[in-house]
Amino acid sequence: MANFFTSLFSSRASATDAPAADQSTKNNSKHFDILKYDGVRAQKIGQVDYAIRCYKEALLLNEDAETLNYLVNVYVQKGMIDEAEEITARLVALDPTEVDALLLAANLRFMQEAYGDVIKQTAHILTLEPTNYLAQVVQAKAHKKKNDMLSALLGFTQTIALQPDFMQAYLLRAEVLHAMNQNNEALEDIEKILVDNSEDENAYLLRAEIHEALGNMEQAAADYRQTLTLNPFNEHAMLLLGQLFIKQNDLDAAILHFTDVIETNGALAEAYNERGRAYFLQGNKKAAAEDMKTAIELNPEGETAKRFEGENKNFEDMYKGGIF
Repeated sequence: MANFFTSLFSSRASATDAPAADQSTKNNSKHFDILKYDGVRAQKIGQVDYAIRCYKEALLLNEDAETLNYLVNVYVQKGMIDEAEEITARLVALDPTEVDALLLAANLRFMQEAYGDVIKQTAHILTLEPTNYLAQVVQAKAHKKKNDMLSALLGFTQTIALQPDFMQAYLLRAEVLHAMNQNNEALEDIEKILVDNSEDENAYLLRAEIHEALGNMEQAAADYRQTLTLNPFNEHAMLLLGQLFIKQNDLDAAILHFTDVIETNGALAEAYNERGRAYFLQGNKKAAAEDMKTAIELNPEGETAKRFEGENKNFEDMYKGGIF
């Protein structure tokens, strides 16, 4: 790495003579560029700790907006959201009216689940730039997280009005409509998405859930299968398709399905739990107990384990408490 990166972190400390003011400025500018772009190169090859060091050293020489952005991104990459927020505050301080910086701050607050702050911050952005559809959608997502579905519905509708080809807003609005039991309206948004992209697995998955809610079980099963065709590792679709079989009392199909799931994803505790439920409903308590035991071993903090802990003392008695 010593040959690849050109940064010399000790160069300021080793200076012995104070150069002329113009020469000092020129040297600082050159050193800043070296540090900044060494950080960029380090980040690109995955040396994120070295990148952070470079960016921090560069910012001691120049509080540069682009470098602040780079540092925020690398902190987010490492999951250091508190540190990312601190740097974003410095970025906003450079220009409190810079919408991109304000939107970055709002998104970080969203990642911290501070949804009230997100709503306030995006409202401020929309006073500065009323047509900013990204601020509108982030605000609507925050309302959705707070379970304020009417405000979320309004926000996603306004987002679509501002950016009619923003498909994510249609999907989010469909989720809200589904939550509000307005399933036919939700299907209209899903169809809009699938016209735009016939391979959108999230649209098929949501459409499956909507069809199931409407009692259209064949269509629901077909959409769950299509979701798995597009993404064989979609765990949510795996579980929901098997649960649909159980709901239809097709227990053999459910057991076969969850057995296939377990063969490809043996660490999915919910698959064992659901197969165990199917076995129990079929009357095979021994197989059900084995699957329940495996589910708890795989996820000792999960809901199944908690229910077992609270209601039963051993596997022989576990069904008495109504696990299933």
